[in-house]
Amino acid sequence: MSHTSSSLVLAPAQLAQAISNPGALGTIDAYISAVNRLPMLTAERENELGRRLRDDNDLEAARELILSHLRLVVSIARQYLGYGLAHADLIQEGNIGLMKAVRRFDPDRGVRLVSFAVHWIRAEIHEYVVRNWRLVKIATTKAQRKLFFNLRRMRPDGHTLAPDQVSDIARELDVRPEDVSEMEVRLSGGDCGLDAPADDDERFAPIAWLADDTQEPAQVLARRGMDTLQSQGLADALDTLDDRSRHIVQSRWLADDGGATLHELAAQYGISAERVRQVEAAALKKLKKALAGHEDDLLAA
Repeated sequence: MSHTSSSLVLAPAQLAQAISNPGALGTIDAYISAVNRLPMLTAERENELGRRLRDDNDLEAARELILSHLRLVVSIARQYLGYGLAHADLIQEGNIGLMKAVRRFDPDRGVRLVSFAVHWIRAEIHEYVVRNWRLVKIATTKAQRKLFFNLRRMRPDGHTLAPDQVSDIARELDVRPEDVSEMEVRLSGGDCGLDAPADDDERFAPIAWLADDTQEPAQVLARRGMDTLQSQGLADALDTLDDRSRHIVQSRWLADDGGATLHELAAQYGISAERVRQVEAAALKKLKKALAGHEDDLLAA
């Protein structure tokens, strides 16, 4: 089969789009069919292209190397379909790994690109799976990732492992039994939304167990300040009034029996009800100003 660029199925513009988005050709099946028709390279042609890329930064050589190995990415990505992620997304990530491998490929090492690229393709797909399989990242260290990808394969039918099985797996993977048990718990769990679905009024969502926002420090301080304002602040504000004004305000607004009427206070002081209303209005205005000053002092404290 010819290995010249003229025999390639995809045009340069199509290649760039298809590598970054395998669904760009219409369907994932169309993409797979297209890359499977791309020509494979002989060892001699591969070495020639690798030297052109390494020595001259020949991007056309890189393009041909990438094209000829896209089918490898498809094959590897297919092995990770069991994680419930889209095939096109897995291929896309694998293509990134392939491009990294091509950039680092040294033909003088005597190793074919396919053997070298497998590592980079798997590494990118592994990172994508770990990052997207759950909302919460399930594996962050190298040892955890090793457990993640091997434990799914080694668990019989996904059932809970018996103690002897845990020990066998730990020995085979050269990790602690506790690490195997911990990863098994992570794999057995699932994502859970904080809120219940909008159409489910009866479901008790985890958000109901979260801390009451009324106990948030700022809220506590605000309530404490309001309590102070309503007690000591009011007492200090009343002290700014003369005896008659203070008695009128207390009798009208702070009495437990519902408060005195204007006429009752007018008869008590020997003045008109209108004069009592004027004294009350002036006292309330002065109280409001005193309380505002007390509130500013609380905020500044």
